[in-house]
Amino acid sequence: MKIGVIGAGFIGRAVAQLALAAGHEVMLSNSRGPQTMSSVLSGIWGVQVGSAEDAAQFGDVVLVAIPLAHYRSVPVQGLEGKTVMDANNYYPERDGHIPELDRFETTTSRLLADHLPRSHVVKVFNAIFAPDLTQDARPHGAPERRALPVAADDVAAKAQVIQLLDELGFDAVDAGGLDESWRFERAKPAYCVALDQAGLKAALAAAQRTVEVPPVDRSRFRP
Repeated sequence: MKIGVIGAGFIGRAVAQLALAAGHEVMLSNSRGPQTMSSVLSGIWGVQVGSAEDAAQFGDVVLVAIPLAHYRSVPVQGLEGKTVMDANNYYPERDGHIPELDRFETTTSRLLADHLPRSHVVKVFNAIFAPDLTQDARPHGAPERRALPVAADDVAAKAQVIQLLDELGFDAVDAGGLDESWRFERAKPAYCVALDQAGLKAALAAAQRTVEVPPVDRSRFRP
């Protein structure tokens, strides 16, 4: 499978490494253009680089891992009909205040889905530190395998991403549709905590929409 990645930060690069190791083709992109990505080419063997538009066209599945404030910059046309994995998180001090999120009227993934009305958005990879992606990956069936939450409205797209997670080294927990994806957004019990499937299900169930838990220090690892 070809996987395009829009955003060459910590999360994008970690997913790229795992996908390449699993035998997939990967193209990374950033907002400044492929001419600025020589260190990525030298640091991740086998990866391709391009513009965001290139990555959107390239991927059978495309990961978006950028600061949420820039979600409207994600190419629309090249992603039509495709599964789009959304790893974005809302940090008001970084992204500026987004009133509908502050009022708990929508979710970060719903914003992206509204921007990409002909794509199949799946919330995934937002609730794990980038170093943990490469450190915690385990083969299928390994004991105490870490689970990651997944939310989507499209059943087929969700199944596709759950299969990819298994190939990359993680179990999955179905967290429902995009309107339920707030359960593993920033400052919720499941956010960036290493849990197996049973523990993750409990953490998702314990989440309260208007209640934030003490933050996990992720200052070094924001996408």
